[in-house]
Amino acid sequence: MKWTKQRLNNLFFILGVVAVVVMLLTFDVSFVELWEHICHAGYWLIPIIGVWIIIYGINALAWQAIIRSKCEADEHVSFWRIYRLTITGYALNYATPVGGLGGEPYRIMELSKDIGNQRATSSVILYAMMHFFAHFWYWFSSIFIYLALAAIGDLPINTAIGTLLGIVIVFCLIAFYIFSKGYRNGLVVNVMRWLSHIPGLKGWSTRFQQNHAEALHNIDEQIAALFATDKRAFYKSLLLEYLSRVVQSSEVMFMLLLFGIDCGGGFSGLLLTFLHSFLIVSFTTLFANLIGFLPMQLGVQEGGFVLSIAALGLSAALGIFVSIICRVREIFWILVGILLMKIDKQQ
Repeated sequence: MKWTKQRLNNLFFILGVVAVVVMLLTFDVSFVELWEHICHAGYWLIPIIGVWIIIYGINALAWQAIIRSKCEADEHVSFWRIYRLTITGYALNYATPVGGLGGEPYRIMELSKDIGNQRATSSVILYAMMHFFAHFWYWFSSIFIYLALAAIGDLPINTAIGTLLGIVIVFCLIAFYIFSKGYRNGLVVNVMRWLSHIPGLKGWSTRFQQNHAEALHNIDEQIAALFATDKRAFYKSLLLEYLSRVVQSSEVMFMLLLFGIDCGGGFSGLLLTFLHSFLIVSFTTLFANLIGFLPMQLGVQEGGFVLSIAALGLSAALGIFVSIICRVREIFWILVGILLMKIDKQQ
């Protein structure tokens, strides 16, 4: 088993390296233009890249709240280890189609060394659910921010925009219902049953359910137990995950300020710029997650930034710049993540 996990670790490592190479070769601009964009960013690259130290820290705290609710009194997983697995997990998610096919299995494999396979699996699934649950709250709240800015005449509102916002609200409300069912009754068994209806997966899913029926039910019980018995940990994790999205908005705000876009300056101008950044990130992540089956979301994230920035009345060129710098940031953190993968010492 140890050899198998080592081989999987090496496979994940190679996957990350390949992802970086692919991302470097699939930029929509030449390396000369890429370097010009990086030089244009200049010292602003420090806060743009550095803010993710804080974002990943908040993500790690959200995951830690779940892990602690799953652990026995004598079990302890250090924050540094959770922080390392958080960065590496997201690095692998960037590298794989349908984010989670790389990061989540790696987190389960590594965390199982500390708290056992079933607890590790349930905590990773719960954190992944919380990550997406917070996304829906982020998108949901952005609707009301847009409406508030439209009410003061800062953003346009018409029938088409109103219809789109209404669709997003319905989409989020449906998601809230599905998540509430999953948190109360578990999710794994139902997902496995759903997979059995997909052509080519029916035989594998049926055999997996038969061979691991007890383990799957135990994991579902642990998932349901978080909301039922430890609501404090549940809401703490949710609030932290939502906060990480809010902090992520500052990345785009730094780039807007770089171009001199500060909505008139002063506190009110900076607040308005931050709210615009909030909406840009919200729309872009919604667009990217709807088409998340593309490896590294190639082209999707870029298109999302261009469309969302143009929708706020800003230039498409700014959207291209933001998307390129965000891609540079992703490459940096993928490199950090795959390097951390080789740090075996547990703190």
